[in-house]
Amino acid sequence: MTEKLALAVNLQGTLDIAGVTMLADLSGALFWEDESLLVVSDLHLEKGSSFATRGVLLPPYDTAATLSRLAAVISRHDPRTVIALGDSFHDRNAHERLSDIDRDAIGALQARRDWIWISGNHDPALPSDLGGVVASEVAVGPIVFRHEPTGAVGEIAGHLHPKARVSARGRSVERRCFACDGERAVMPAFGAYAGGLSIRDQAFAKIFPTAGFVAHLLGDRRVHSIAAARCY
Repeated sequence: MTEKLALAVNLQGTLDIAGVTMLADLSGALFWEDESLLVVSDLHLEKGSSFATRGVLLPPYDTAATLSRLAAVISRHDPRTVIALGDSFHDRNAHERLSDIDRDAIGALQARRDWIWISGNHDPALPSDLGGVVASEVAVGPIVFRHEPTGAVGEIAGHLHPKARVSARGRSVERRCFACDGERAVMPAFGAYAGGLSIRDQAFAKIFPTAGFVAHLLGDRRVHSIAAARCY
């Protein structure tokens, strides 16, 4: 096995959602190989500058860091289509604060591929000057992509920023994760400054009809699948 192939094996697991198998990338993206479709959720671009306007000073590098990670996963899979699953921007005016460099980076990521911005609760009115198209949701075969989860079968959503805490080798470890029960999935936040919500929160009980869903934790070298009941 070549070093490149070994890296690919370590960087992804699989998720089965309503009969469709997708690659769960260690970055927090999903890749539907048969459709050449890459999905990321909750980029929250310009969150740092949003906090700065309220007097909370954070290092203003989150957008560049997020776009760099996104460029890496796009290079890895070379998708024909990219869906950004809502809350791509941290607030309604975040796109206006993009630097020219970051705006050019977004344009480069969109080159030679279809790009769909799903509107979210943070960015309900996305601008038309950033390339791609804007939609409230997208259906591809048995799968529906939307920002806020409803619990419908075949749904892939974001919004909740799932994370899970487990005990490993005598210590507690908390990581972002995919939450999935085989019928629906909630994606982790992709943004560098995006926080997380424990999968033991009641918000997830409203999405998954039983407690039998699985947390697919983003580890250092691979995706770890752990029953939600074992997380805390």
